Order: sequence, then structure tokens, then C-alpha cells
Amino acid sequence: MTSTKDGATRVLVVGESWIKHTVHIKGFDEFRTVEYEEGGGVFLDSLEASGIDVTYMRAHEISGQFPKTLEELQQFDVVVLSDIGANSFLLADETFLRSERSVNRLSLLADFTEAGGGLIMVGGYMSFAGIDGKARYGMSPLAPVLPVTMLDYDDRIEVPEGLDATFDEPNHEILGGTPAEWPMLLGYNRVTAKSDATVVARFGEDPLLVVGTAGVGRTVAFASDLAPHWAPPEFVQWQHYQALWTSIVNWAAGRDTRLPSPVHAIAAVD
Repeated sequence: MTSTKDGATRVLVVGESWIKHTVHIKGFDEFRTVEYEEGGGVFLDSLEASGIDVTYMRAHEISGQFPKTLEELQQFDVVVLSDIGANSFLLADETFLRSERSVNRLSLLADFTEAGGGLIMVGGYMSFAGIDGKARYGMSPLAPVLPVTMLDYDDRIEVPEGLDATFDEPNHEILGGTPAEWPMLLGYNRVTAKSDATVVARFGEDPLLVVGTAGVGRTVAFASDLAPHWAPPEFVQWQHYQALWTSIVNWAAGRDTRLPSPVHAIAAVD
């Protein structure tokens, strides 16, 4: 599934794409349009610019293409799930379309993590519990391995006035030396850190960045987003955005989070 660069952290990024079906009403008449969009461009470009070996799997590709064996998953050091619900993994094509038995891909991902892989869940409308509780990870096989406990109902906290993160662990290795002063964010998923996890950053009493372990693997919950709308241009264009996410991914892989050379922000915006 991926070509490997010598020594590079290998990451599978899953989600951050969607299809919009819009109804246009103009007086007596109406018509419909369909648009496909991706939200993680700056994130993906940032990782690649830092030398990370990135494979990107779009949301509509998961049911047919997500790995079905541990050996396939172990081609990667880290799996990042961003704004994609549990059903996309649980309802594989062979099961949903043909009523055939198939591997539980979230159980497989839990096994991958406990065997030494890195797992990162990034927040969004279809992360953790998600909008109307539809992401449903709290009742999935990932619930025991993530470093947070999830709600069983809509967990979105909208902060349109902007929020400033505070840091319990401003010198934690996962931050890679980036400043413990993030630009504002506009919302997050409400979760609770498990007793054996470490809260690195929070907003009020709610965790924003939580790290933990599962078996011999590392797990990360970033409860806000990596792209708009919860991550506005001020965050996505932040000069330390690239270094922060590179460090988070490398920490999850169990690798050195110190960057070999200065990292420059990616100028493009999703």
C-alpha cells in the first residue's frame, strides 16, 4: 500500500474527505449539484515536507480498501483517523453489500496498536462520539485503546468566540519543542482522560491533547481539528503547525520528535 523511504516514519492518514449534495431552489425550479472535497491538504503536505512517508485513504475508500490483516497494517508505524466515523470501518463492502463475514477492522486496528503501532484520533464532527453521537467510537473496539473515555451522545463543543489552550505538560516530548501557545481554535469534542493517560493540553477542564499507551503501542487523542472549521486559518497557517504535527506523528511512532532541521510552515490553505 505504501512505498517506504529509508528511515522515514510511515503513516496512514484516514478520513478528511466528504461529498456534498446540494439542492438549489430558484423560484419555481430546483436542481441539485454534487461536490467532492478534501480538508487535510495542509496537514498532509506538512508531514510530507518533514520527510514522513504518507499514505492517504479517503473516506469513501475505507469500506473497500482499509487493511484486512495485521500484516497489511504493520506496513505503517502510525494510523491517523480524522473526522471519519466507526461505521465506515465496521460496514465493509463484503458485509454491508453482500452479507458476508469479514474481519472487524477496528478490532484489527486495536491489535495493531497493542502490538506496537501508533494510533492518533483527531477531532471533528465524525470523531469520538461526534455529531448526534453518530461517530460511535465509544462502543467500538477502539474504546479500550484510546487514551480517553468518550461520551455516548453528541460531544461537540462549539466555541465560536475562540478558545485558548492551556498546558499541563508544556515540555512534553510530543510537542517537539514547539511553543505551548497555540493560536485559537473554534471547537472540540468533549472527552475525559483515562486515569493512566497524560493530559498535555486542555481548555478549562476538558482535555484537548491526551497521550497514553495500549499494550506496547502509543495512542493520542487530539480533541480539536487539524483543518477548518475548528482549526481556523490562524491555526493552520501557524508557523509551528508543521513542526507540531510532525512531532505528534513521530511521538506516536515511538521516534525522536526533534526535527533534523528547521521546519517552515506550509502556506496553502484548505
